[in-house]
Amino acid sequence: MKGIILAGGRGTRLLPVTKVTNKHLLPVYNKPMIYYPLETLVAAGIKDILIVSGEEHAADFQTLLGDGGEFGVKLSYEVQSEAGGIAQALALGEAFADGGPTAVHLGDNIFERRDQLVAGVKNFQYYGKDAMIFLKKVSDPSRFGVATVVYKPEPTVVKIEEKPEKPETDLAVTGFYIYNNNVFDFIKTLKPSARGELEITDVNNYYVDSLRMGCEKI
Repeated sequence: MKGIILAGGRGTRLLPVTKVTNKHLLPVYNKPMIYYPLETLVAAGIKDILIVSGEEHAADFQTLLGDGGEFGVKLSYEVQSEAGGIAQALALGEAFADGGPTAVHLGDNIFERRDQLVAGVKNFQYYGKDAMIFLKKVSDPSRFGVATVVYKPEPTVVKIEEKPEKPETDLAVTGFYIYNNNVFDFIKTLKPSARGELEITDVNNYYVDSLRMGCEKI
């Protein structure tokens, strides 16, 4: 399994600090934000990792991380030339994935219990699903994508609603996903949403509709 870290976007909600750098290069406690997803993928045993960033600060990622030797991994880089959404950024990793499954980590998500994600990566193969999302109980689910899960007997996601007014559950979809290689073919069929982006929720619902989406609670 290979890994992709999505570190694009303009970070406009963090202005003015993102005028001079990508938000994923800003420090969180004692290290750049991008270190957290990178370390999570390494903990999961993923050694071949692609970082997708915007073109304005792409060179800064390479200056900071190099070829990945410091982390014991091989790093590759792709540039998202426009802010076209998470699914569009993911599509840039098709050649990198090379026909196999891919773990996708949003660069601005930080997980305290990394061991739970590691266990989920192992369970992805055990359950035999085509995709997997990681869910967190939250007190304010209407702010997130919310999943409804049944057990058949393995956990299977049967619905994802984006920021529902009356959520069915309190299980928020986090920014860590695993997909088989079919994801890239499906992204090619997507059309931009009302905000002009290719949405990751549409990608997830592709697997949900066929009952091939597994999940882990973290």
